[in-house]
Amino acid sequence: MTDHSTQLWHYALRLYAKDGVQALCLDLQENAGLDVCELLWLCWLDQQGLTLNNDWEAALAGVRRWQHDMTLPLRRCRQALKGTAAHSPLAHGIREQLKVDELDSEREALTRLDALKAQENAVRRKAHGESLETSLARWAPGLSLDSRRLVARTLAQIQPHAEPGTS
Repeated sequence: MTDHSTQLWHYALRLYAKDGVQALCLDLQENAGLDVCELLWLCWLDQQGLTLNNDWEAALAGVRRWQHDMTLPLRRCRQALKGTAAHSPLAHGIREQLKVDELDSEREALTRLDALKAQENAVRRKAHGESLETSLARWAPGLSLDSRRLVARTLAQIQPHAEPGTS
């Protein structure tokens, strides 16, 4: 089996495993409709001194289509089996396989996001004074200022330190 890991994949796994990140991400996914893979990508970009460019939405269209057509149906099926899986070993096995497939689908989304780093219409170097909070405001304008600050502050405290000169 070929390893399709990217730097973003490894970064996302490390960040997601940090205390409090999973709960924060799932809360934003369920209650604000935000994409966790995109959020982790924004954090990764921020660590590298990068941010969203003006045409970022067009650049993300393919990734968003993938998430909508592939990842979300897998997630819905897995969630729908939650109650049944507790009482049926077969349903439990199906649900566990769906969990693996959903994670693989998210890995593909992260691979596609990783590729966007090289596209000028997707990302650019951060200007002086731009931060993760600035990127969050551009990416999720419907997210309240308090929520953006909470997310940025929480993630900033637990992210690996950026390379010198990138934050």
